[in-house]
Amino acid sequence: MKAAIVTGSALNIGRAIALHLAREGFAILVTARQAEHDARETARLVEEAGGKAVVHMADITDPAQARGLVDAAVSAFGRLDVLVNNASVRRQTKFTDMTPEEWREIMSATLDGAFYCAHAAAPRIAEAGGGSIVNLGGMSAHVGAVGRVHAVTAKAGMVGLTRALAKELAADNITVNTVVPGSIETIRGAAAGGNHGRSALPDSLFGRRGHPDEIAAMVRFLCSPEARYVTGQTIHVNGGAFMP
Repeated sequence: MKAAIVTGSALNIGRAIALHLAREGFAILVTARQAEHDARETARLVEEAGGKAVVHMADITDPAQARGLVDAAVSAFGRLDVLVNNASVRRQTKFTDMTPEEWREIMSATLDGAFYCAHAAAPRIAEAGGGSIVNLGGMSAHVGAVGRVHAVTAKAGMVGLTRALAKELAADNITVNTVVPGSIETIRGAAAGGNHGRSALPDSLFGRRGHPDEIAAMVRFLCSPEARYVTGQTIHVNGGAFMP
Protein backbone atom coordinates (compact mmCIF):
# COMPACT_ATOMS: atom_id res chain seq x y z
CA MET A 1 0.00 0.00 0.00
CA LYS A 2 1.34 3.42 -0.96
CA ALA A 3 1.24 6.24 1.57
CA ALA A 4 0.55 9.97 1.43
CA ILE A 5 0.78 12.94 3.77
CA VAL A 6 -1.82 15.65 3.22
CA THR A 7 -1.11 18.74 5.30
CA GLY A 8 -4.08 20.81 6.41
CA SER A 9 -6.37 17.83 5.84
CA ALA A 10 -8.85 18.49 8.65
CA LEU A 11 -11.37 20.28 6.40
CA ASN A 12 -12.20 21.61 2.97
CA ILE A 13 -9.80 20.92 0.09
CA GLY A 14 -7.38 19.02 2.31
CA ARG A 15 -10.08 16.62 3.46
CA ALA A 16 -11.28 16.11 -0.12
CA ILE A 17 -7.72 15.33 -1.24
CA ALA A 18 -7.29 12.81 1.57
CA LEU A 19 -10.49 11.02 0.57
CA HIS A 20 -9.67 10.99 -3.14
CA LEU A 21 -6.20 9.56 -2.54
CA ALA A 22 -7.61 6.99 -0.11
CA ARG A 23 -10.01 5.79 -2.81
CA GLU A 24 -6.97 5.24 -5.03
CA GLY A 25 -5.47 2.94 -2.41
CA PHE A 26 -3.21 5.35 -0.50
CA ALA A 27 -2.86 5.14 3.26
CA ILE A 28 -3.26 8.70 4.53
CA LEU A 29 -1.49 10.58 7.28
CA VAL A 30 -4.02 13.25 8.26
CA THR A 31 -2.52 16.31 9.87
CA ALA A 32 -3.40 19.80 11.04
CA ARG A 33 -2.03 22.25 13.55
CA GLN A 34 -5.06 22.76 15.81
CA ALA A 35 -8.28 21.24 14.46
CA GLU A 36 -7.76 17.78 15.95
CA HIS A 37 -11.48 16.97 16.13
CA ASP A 38 -11.89 17.72 12.43
CA ALA A 39 -8.69 15.83 11.58
CA ARG A 40 -10.04 12.76 13.35
CA GLU A 41 -13.29 13.13 11.42
CA THR A 42 -11.30 13.11 8.17
CA ALA A 43 -9.55 9.93 9.30
CA ARG A 44 -12.91 8.39 10.17
CA LEU A 45 -14.27 9.21 6.72
CA VAL A 46 -11.19 7.68 5.09
CA GLU A 47 -11.63 4.48 7.07
CA GLU A 48 -15.38 4.47 6.44
CA ALA A 49 -14.55 4.48 2.73
CA GLY A 50 -12.35 1.41 3.23
CA GLY A 51 -9.01 3.22 3.50
CA LYS A 52 -6.37 3.45 6.20
CA ALA A 53 -5.63 6.68 8.06
CA VAL A 54 -3.50 7.90 10.95
CA VAL A 55 -3.78 11.33 12.60
CA HIS A 56 -0.61 13.15 13.58
CA MET A 57 -1.00 16.75 14.71
CA ALA A 58 1.93 19.05 13.88
CA ASP A 59 2.91 22.68 13.44
CA ILE A 60 4.79 22.56 10.13
CA THR A 61 6.31 26.00 10.72
CA ASP A 62 8.64 24.13 13.09
CA PRO A 63 11.22 22.13 11.08
CA ALA A 64 11.45 19.51 13.82
CA GLN A 65 7.70 18.93 13.76
CA ALA A 66 7.72 18.73 9.97
CA ARG A 67 10.39 16.03 10.19
CA GLY A 68 8.35 14.31 12.88
CA LEU A 69 5.35 14.30 10.55
CA VAL A 70 7.31 12.45 7.88
CA ASP A 71 8.78 10.04 10.43
CA ALA A 72 5.27 9.31 11.71
CA ALA A 73 4.06 8.42 8.21
CA VAL A 74 6.98 6.08 7.57
CA SER A 75 6.56 4.51 11.01
CA ALA A 76 2.83 3.94 10.45
CA PHE A 77 2.91 2.80 6.83
CA GLY A 78 6.48 1.67 6.20
CA ARG A 79 6.99 4.08 3.31
CA LEU A 80 6.08 7.49 1.89
CA ASP A 81 5.10 8.06 -1.74
CA VAL A 82 3.24 11.38 -1.83
CA LEU A 83 3.35 14.71 -0.04
CA VAL A 84 0.55 17.23 -0.59
CA ASN A 85 1.44 20.67 0.77
CA ASN A 86 -2.05 22.04 1.32
CA ALA A 87 -1.72 23.72 4.73
CA SER A 88 -2.01 27.49 4.72
CA VAL A 89 -3.16 30.36 6.91
CA ARG A 90 -5.37 33.06 5.44
CA ARG A 91 -5.65 36.61 6.72
CA GLN A 92 -7.04 39.81 5.24
CA THR A 93 -5.13 42.95 6.26
CA LYS A 94 -4.58 46.24 4.50
CA PHE A 95 -0.94 46.53 3.41
CA THR A 96 -0.23 49.73 5.35
CA ASP A 97 -1.69 48.14 8.50
CA MET A 98 0.18 44.84 8.12
CA THR A 99 2.68 44.11 10.86
CA PRO A 100 5.94 42.19 10.40
CA GLU A 101 4.46 39.50 12.65
CA GLU A 102 1.43 39.06 10.34
CA TRP A 103 3.72 38.92 7.30
CA ARG A 104 5.89 36.22 8.89
CA GLU A 105 2.87 34.21 10.09
CA ILE A 106 1.54 33.76 6.56
CA MET A 107 4.92 33.28 4.91
CA SER A 108 5.90 30.72 7.53
CA ALA A 109 2.68 28.71 7.45
CA THR A 110 2.42 28.61 3.66
CA LEU A 111 5.91 28.74 2.16
CA ASP A 112 8.28 27.79 4.97
CA GLY A 113 6.02 24.91 5.97
CA ALA A 114 5.98 23.55 2.42
CA PHE A 115 9.77 23.75 2.29
CA TYR A 116 10.24 22.01 5.64
CA CYS A 117 7.83 19.21 4.72
CA ALA A 118 9.32 18.70 1.26
CA HIS A 119 12.85 18.77 2.67
CA ALA A 120 11.96 15.98 5.12
CA ALA A 121 9.78 14.00 2.70
CA ALA A 122 11.89 13.96 -0.47
CA PRO A 123 14.51 11.43 0.75
CA ARG A 124 11.76 9.11 1.99
CA ILE A 125 9.86 9.33 -1.30
CA ALA A 126 13.10 8.60 -3.15
CA GLU A 127 13.62 5.53 -0.93
CA ALA A 128 10.19 4.27 -2.04
CA GLY A 129 11.29 4.46 -5.68
CA GLY A 130 9.85 7.88 -6.43
CA GLY A 131 6.49 9.55 -6.17
CA SER A 132 4.90 12.99 -6.12
CA ILE A 133 4.91 16.28 -4.30
CA VAL A 134 1.89 18.47 -5.01
CA ASN A 135 1.75 22.05 -3.73
CA LEU A 136 -1.49 24.01 -3.45
CA GLY A 137 -1.18 27.48 -4.89
CA GLY A 138 -3.63 30.38 -5.02
CA MET A 139 -5.18 32.24 -7.93
CA SER A 140 -4.61 35.54 -6.13
CA ALA A 141 -0.88 34.99 -6.66
CA HIS A 142 -1.53 35.36 -10.39
CA VAL A 143 -4.14 38.13 -10.41
CA GLY A 144 -3.37 40.02 -7.18
CA ALA A 145 -5.72 40.78 -4.31
CA VAL A 146 -6.40 43.66 -1.94
CA GLY A 147 -5.48 43.04 1.68
CA ARG A 148 -3.50 39.88 0.95
CA VAL A 149 0.03 40.97 0.16
CA HIS A 150 1.42 38.27 2.44
CA ALA A 151 -0.75 35.47 1.04
CA VAL A 152 -0.22 36.51 -2.59
CA THR A 153 3.55 36.58 -2.08
CA ALA A 154 3.63 33.24 -0.27
CA LYS A 155 1.54 31.49 -2.92
CA ALA A 156 3.66 33.00 -5.70
CA GLY A 157 6.67 31.56 -3.91
CA MET A 158 5.08 28.11 -4.11
CA VAL A 159 5.34 28.29 -7.90
CA GLY A 160 9.06 28.99 -7.68
CA LEU A 161 9.51 26.24 -5.12
CA THR A 162 7.70 23.83 -7.43
CA ARG A 163 9.85 24.61 -10.45
CA ALA A 164 13.11 24.39 -8.52
CA LEU A 165 12.20 21.12 -6.82
CA ALA A 166 10.95 19.60 -10.07
CA LYS A 167 14.40 20.07 -11.61
CA GLU A 168 16.29 18.98 -8.52
CA LEU A 169 14.21 15.91 -7.65
CA ALA A 170 13.64 14.49 -11.14
CA ALA A 171 16.72 12.30 -10.74
CA ASP A 172 14.95 10.64 -7.79
CA ASN A 173 11.83 9.99 -9.90
CA ILE A 174 9.84 12.58 -7.93
CA THR A 175 7.40 14.80 -9.77
CA VAL A 176 6.57 18.22 -8.30
CA ASN A 177 3.59 20.30 -9.40
CA THR A 178 1.35 23.10 -8.19
CA VAL A 179 -2.44 23.02 -8.36
CA VAL A 180 -4.05 26.45 -8.21
CA PRO A 181 -7.69 26.49 -7.08
CA GLY A 182 -10.02 29.22 -8.20
CA SER A 183 -12.90 30.36 -6.03
CA ILE A 184 -13.93 27.24 -4.11
CA GLU A 185 -16.83 26.58 -1.72
CA THR A 186 -14.98 26.20 1.56
CA ILE A 187 -15.49 27.07 5.21
CA ARG A 188 -13.26 29.97 6.29
CA GLY A 189 -13.08 32.12 9.38
CA ALA A 190 -13.75 35.86 9.39
CA ALA A 191 -10.03 36.71 9.46
CA ALA A 192 -9.60 35.00 6.09
CA GLY A 193 -11.97 37.45 4.46
CA GLY A 194 -15.00 35.19 4.58
CA ASN A 195 -15.60 32.30 2.22
CA HIS A 196 -12.35 32.82 0.27
CA GLY A 197 -13.34 36.46 -0.30
CA ARG A 198 -16.51 36.72 -2.38
CA SER A 199 -15.18 39.63 -4.49
CA ALA A 200 -11.47 38.79 -4.31
CA LEU A 201 -11.29 36.57 -7.40
CA PRO A 202 -12.77 36.65 -10.91
CA ASP A 203 -16.01 34.77 -11.49
CA SER A 204 -15.87 31.41 -13.22
CA LEU A 205 -17.38 30.97 -16.68
CA PHE A 206 -19.92 28.57 -15.21
CA GLY A 207 -21.49 31.07 -12.82
CA ARG A 208 -20.62 29.06 -9.75
CA ARG A 209 -17.85 28.42 -7.30
CA GLY A 210 -15.85 25.22 -7.49
CA HIS A 211 -16.13 22.25 -5.15
CA PRO A 212 -13.21 20.84 -3.15
CA ASP A 213 -13.65 17.53 -4.99
CA GLU A 214 -12.79 19.28 -8.26
CA ILE A 215 -9.43 20.31 -6.85
CA ALA A 216 -8.87 16.93 -5.24
CA ALA A 217 -9.45 15.17 -8.55
CA MET A 218 -6.57 17.08 -10.14
CA VAL A 219 -4.28 16.34 -7.20
CA ARG A 220 -5.24 12.67 -7.42
CA PHE A 221 -4.32 12.61 -11.11
CA LEU A 222 -0.93 14.20 -10.45
CA CYS A 223 -0.22 11.45 -7.92
CA SER A 224 -1.24 8.69 -10.32
CA PRO A 225 0.93 6.54 -12.62
CA GLU A 226 -0.61 8.31 -15.61
CA ALA A 227 0.98 11.62 -14.56
CA ARG A 228 4.61 10.48 -14.31
CA TYR A 229 5.60 12.73 -17.25
CA VAL A 230 4.04 15.84 -15.69
CA THR A 231 6.36 17.88 -13.50
CA GLY A 232 7.24 21.50 -12.78
CA GLN A 233 3.78 22.62 -13.85
CA THR A 234 1.32 25.12 -12.42
CA ILE A 235 -2.16 23.81 -13.19
CA HIS A 236 -5.16 26.11 -12.73
CA VAL A 237 -8.54 24.69 -11.76
CA ASN A 238 -10.85 27.68 -11.78
CA GLY A 239 -13.71 27.24 -14.22
CA GLY A 240 -12.05 29.56 -16.73
CA ALA A 241 -11.88 32.51 -14.34
CA PHE A 242 -8.19 32.95 -15.12
CA MET A 243 -6.49 31.75 -18.30
CA PRO A 244 -2.69 32.19 -18.14
